[in-house]
Amino acid sequence: MSEKVGFVGLGIMGRPMARNLMKAGYDLMAYNRSRGAIEELVAEGAVAAGSPKEVAESSDVVFTMLPGPPEVEKVVAGEEGLLRGAREGSLLVDMSTSSPILARELARDARQRGVGMLDAPVSGGDVGAKEGTLSIMVGGSEEDFERAKPLFEIMGKTVVHVGESGAGQTVKACNQIVVALTIEAVSEALVLGSKAGVDPMNVIEVLSGGLAGNKVMEVKAEKLLSHNFEPGGKVEFHHKDLGIALEAGREYGVSLPVTAIVDQMFGELRTRGRGEWDHSALLTLIEERAGEDT
Repeated sequence: MSEKVGFVGLGIMGRPMARNLMKAGYDLMAYNRSRGAIEELVAEGAVAAGSPKEVAESSDVVFTMLPGPPEVEKVVAGEEGLLRGAREGSLLVDMSTSSPILARELARDARQRGVGMLDAPVSGGDVGAKEGTLSIMVGGSEEDFERAKPLFEIMGKTVVHVGESGAGQTVKACNQIVVALTIEAVSEALVLGSKAGVDPMNVIEVLSGGLAGNKVMEVKAEKLLSHNFEPGGKVEFHHKDLGIALEAGREYGVSLPVTAIVDQMFGELRTRGRGEWDHSALLTLIEERAGEDT
């Protein structure tokens, strides 16, 4: 545990991830834009920093977990950003869901300063973050990956080096396509069953035992059945993620027609004031279009 570890971004995902590193015995310096989350970790032994730059100045490895590309770019490359404070030989690991294009650009800038950088987005939601069972897809050099792997294994159960810089974000875009389209498909099935007089709980029970079984029904069943959409993964963030996927599709010449439709559905949810709801709230849109009482 000779590495000094920093963490920037203590939201729904970042806070439990940082906490797991502390539980494993690492001294942690942390920064977050709002003070409440920092104070919570400071009470548990973390050291608060006044800026991302300060975190980098005191850390060998710095993790970031941020809302999206604009925040990642500012935290890494801004005036008080990580690259302003990172020492030669240190390592930056962005675990946000961000742009593959931006990931490659930031990694190039980091290399020019003698700093390593990995893009390592995650899947598994807030439950996986709390339990340390995230799936982590990592882009960057093999050497940097091996250096960070012991830390990844504290936060995740499945840790895979998927390629060079940007590859982690590309795989995460693929993941978010599958999750979004599965939520939409499960929502259609539940509303069809309900309108035909079948208890949604029975629909989930039967589908879960066959070829249609999927992780969405396993993890989101309670939310889908109770209509308690306290967020694990927010509508607004998944909408952002599908935008990243569609951008990648344009870059590589890949048609993503159904992704585009579900992207529009998430956009509609946001205009209806549900951007802060869990992404499984896509169900409510299908219900309303079918005239189904919730």
